[in-house]
Amino acid sequence: MDEHRGACLCGAVRFRTEGPLRGVIYCHCSQCRKQTGHYYAATNVAGDRLEIEGAEDVTWYAASDFARRGFCRHCGSALFWKHNHSDIVSVMAGAFHAPTGLKGEAHIFVADKGDYYSIDDGLPQFAASPGVVVAGS
Repeated sequence: MDEHRGACLCGAVRFRTEGPLRGVIYCHCSQCRKQTGHYYAATNVAGDRLEIEGAEDVTWYAASDFARRGFCRHCGSALFWKHNHSDIVSVMAGAFHAPTGLKGEAHIFVADKGDYYSIDDGLPQFAASPGVVVAGS
């Protein structure tokens, strides 16, 4: 079974996933950009395949009435995004230890992207979310 490990910047929050990971979805919504200073790059896993050490150091912020964002309360690293009515957890791709084996899959909320960059990697682009549970949807 595939296993991937990662952590926040300071190491207070560590996590492990089991099983294959979805391709990386890049979310360009204004909430993701405001939280990170750019856009989210996230994969996802079922909640029962995610083990978090230091979970008491994760602060969850409800940026909307349907989802919350998890970050390290010490260093501020953005780590997770979770829809309130799903057991799927988006995990920020950059928080994984290398090698990740992850590949880009698509861009979402490109209608809301920042005006200071372009998207020219050839991946599919969606004005909003195509209906899958991903970061920022």
